[in-house]
Amino acid sequence: MTAISKTALVTGGSRGLGKDMALSLAQKGIDVVLTYHSRQDEAQAVVAAIQALGRKAAALQLNTGEVATFATFAGELTNTLSATFDTSHFDFLINNAGIAGYTPIGQVTEAEFDQLTNVHYKGVFFLTQTLLPIMNDGGRLINISSGLARFSYPGSSVYGSLKGAVEVLTRYMAKELGPRRITANVVAPGPVATDFGGGHVRDNEEYNRQLSSLTALGRVGLPEDIGGVVAFLCSEEARWVNAQRIEVAGGIFI
Repeated sequence: MTAISKTALVTGGSRGLGKDMALSLAQKGIDVVLTYHSRQDEAQAVVAAIQALGRKAAALQLNTGEVATFATFAGELTNTLSATFDTSHFDFLINNAGIAGYTPIGQVTEAEFDQLTNVHYKGVFFLTQTLLPIMNDGGRLINISSGLARFSYPGSSVYGSLKGAVEVLTRYMAKELGPRRITANVVAPGPVATDFGGGHVRDNEEYNRQLSSLTALGRVGLPEDIGGVVAFLCSEEARWVNAQRIEVAGGIFI
């Protein structure tokens, strides 16, 4: 008997952590729809890499901070699921897309606050709400948080607070979606060397060294440290993991 293919949607899956999540899911035998904001070329390169692993893949444009576009996106996703994946529903939603914010409290503008809120909280809430009708029962919801929801680092007050809000929201999602057997969990990376925030962790040697010295394993994270954890949460082995926060940070600030 041929196993039924599962399909994941990874927001912000064209680069950084999202890219590794998408590839890790494909390596687990899961088909992937990924979203990108502006770099279609990077997204199509990830699609090609997933297809090279023998899985189906597609890329769709989405700004997760623009709630008004979500209904249209849901229609595009439905069409893509039918045309490319021969299905009407998907199984796993990974709310990963994000933007950085490194502004001290005294200098945060209302515009910056609103932009971060729209992407990191309002967008997560309403995209999930919009897509729930086309998620399969028994699916998985994974929200990406940050170590900055547990520990404090100057300049991350808005970003860290919003990630904390997402962690509380995730527990409510687990409670309310339980009757549909949909689990909801949080993956909270620590500092990771990617181009996120202009390569803040990757390219600033002094900052990288400082963060490494605060981490039990003596280095900052790499994208491939994170994607496998997300893929695990989408596996049958993780079926009883629910309403949990998993920090994937190498032991920072312990």
